[in-house]
Amino acid sequence: MIRSKVKNFFIGDPFPTSREIHERLDKVRALAVFASDPISSNAYATEAIMSVLIVLGSGALSLTLPIGLAVAGLVLLVIFSYIQTILHYPDGGGAYTVAKDNLGTFASLLAAAALLTDYILTVSVSVSAGVRAVTSALPAAFEYRVAIALAAIFFITWINLRGVRESGTVFAIPTYAFVGGVLVVIVIGLIRCFGIFGASQIASVEEQIAATTSMAGFAYLWLLLRAFSGGCTALTGIEAISNGVQAFKPPESKNAATTMIVMGGMAMSLFVGITFLSTHLQLIPDEAESILSQLARQATNGGFLYYWVQFFTAMILFLAANTGYQDFPRLSSFLARDNFLPRWLQNRGDRLVYSSGIVVLALVSSLIVIIFQANEIAMLPLYALGVMLSFSISQTGMFRLMGRIRHLKPGETTQTKVTKIHYERNVKWKQALNAIGAFATFIVFIILVSTKFLEGAWVVAVLIPVLVTAFYAIQRHYDLVSTALSTRGMTADDITEVADVVVVPIADVHQGTILAIEYAKRISSDVRVLSITTSPEIEERLLRRWNRFPNITEDIRLITVEYDYRDIINPLVQYIEKLNKEEFPDQLTTVVVPEFMPELHIASLLHNQTANRLRWRLKEHKDIVIIDVPFHIDSQL
Repeated sequence: MIRSKVKNFFIGDPFPTSREIHERLDKVRALAVFASDPISSNAYATEAIMSVLIVLGSGALSLTLPIGLAVAGLVLLVIFSYIQTILHYPDGGGAYTVAKDNLGTFASLLAAAALLTDYILTVSVSVSAGVRAVTSALPAAFEYRVAIALAAIFFITWINLRGVRESGTVFAIPTYAFVGGVLVVIVIGLIRCFGIFGASQIASVEEQIAATTSMAGFAYLWLLLRAFSGGCTALTGIEAISNGVQAFKPPESKNAATTMIVMGGMAMSLFVGITFLSTHLQLIPDEAESILSQLARQATNGGFLYYWVQFFTAMILFLAANTGYQDFPRLSSFLARDNFLPRWLQNRGDRLVYSSGIVVLALVSSLIVIIFQANEIAMLPLYALGVMLSFSISQTGMFRLMGRIRHLKPGETTQTKVTKIHYERNVKWKQALNAIGAFATFIVFIILVSTKFLEGAWVVAVLIPVLVTAFYAIQRHYDLVSTALSTRGMTADDITEVADVVVVPIADVHQGTILAIEYAKRISSDVRVLSITTSPEIEERLLRRWNRFPNITEDIRLITVEYDYRDIINPLVQYIEKLNKEEFPDQLTTVVVPEFMPELHIASLLHNQTANRLRWRLKEHKDIVIIDVPFHIDSQL
């Protein structure tokens, strides 16, 4: 009761299942919940491009804008593909569902492993980037960066455990405040850059960085591709809406598609604006201060708007982790439903969210933050791999789906394994765009693996196949369980017989053991009380107490085993095993275990754990049934 009250105090009162439809998101809240990651990636996507180009000197930073425009074009392709995914797969699941329906089980599990990895890193990278925004404005907080990141993860976990609508409401203000603040900075920057309305022009950065290396030919092209792949961090989180279509209010697919379009327009406006101004002002990436911070400081001269942008940049970077909190539990539930992850991951908590998945995500992402000391730059080589692989698989699946639709005539429909498809116009163009998107994202994936492998990307390259192997292993386990429990073809002769014998292991005669003996007498006429005695004094005391209750012990066999060692578990197990194998072979033997149950759980540490150890040993035997008989005690500590 106390535990339930504490839980309700922190998480909130339970919601009835019938309220699920009312907990869904409108488009305004959904944009804050699902789009915080792609919108927040603008805080570091431009910088990711510049950090690669700077090795050629500050003069090479002029290439940031054309590379950024290429990234923006790829983003639009991916967004188009996922709008088609939303419309054709309104039940959600994104790349996993698309691949399962069009490419087979292995491809779907590859996409799922990539996405789960990406969602974990979304949380770790986002909160670490948020910490960097804080420490850019407050350098004294740098030494507390890990503690700040862990506190942010705890806060976001708590909010998400309280429900989807509540998290959407909490995260809406920082999301829109960030977008509004950065757009104002971009507008001011453009006005001052071009002297519109007579505004004073912004001075460009005059610092020059010498090239640390010289490149030509293929090496130069390879560097540009690396810069392009770095900028593709702007794509992270785009698939989130397609995974969570069922979190939207009806009509789900229409609202989700509209939100996807708004998200794409908003995110790309910020990205292109930041990239243009950063290139025009000749800003230089600096470990001590982010590019966005430099831009805001230059445009606003460090006034109130600068601190507004920095504060809400930190907030949205922290809250961008919420994309992972929405999609990791949801995708885990799809995999659990298909027997590829533990089934408890598909269960919803009291507030109608996948609370188990939320907690698992929080624990794993916290561990990564600790390992990398909240350094998002060190984590970025790991970050984009999973999302690029899933993009490529998803768009390949949509390419094949569009190929099926091309064979339909006006008015015709057909059913795939997952969804119903119908004739559409302009399918050839849609299929071509999916092909281009699949090819481009796969090339970026190859570049990331090749260039970032030794910097840490090998972790993801190894983790994804390990996860896929684990998925198959879990499915084999559930298949084995299903086969073992199946009653198909079963007859009465196949039912295991229950032996008419009950063993009650005791150490002494007291109210708890007497209760267990009385229970055993109700279920069998052959009750054997078993006690291991380690000295004549212990045996004498046991017999003396046993003989005090002749009305209870009558017709019950007391078996004492003399044992010269202190660990009595072995002789207990040996006797029960011998009884089961020799006297009652191929039958179920029942063991009734008496156990103290203190009122306070912590008080159980004051008692021997013999009952727990005995249960643990006996669970290895398929023909032994264990029944606990608890004896409750009022504890006073």
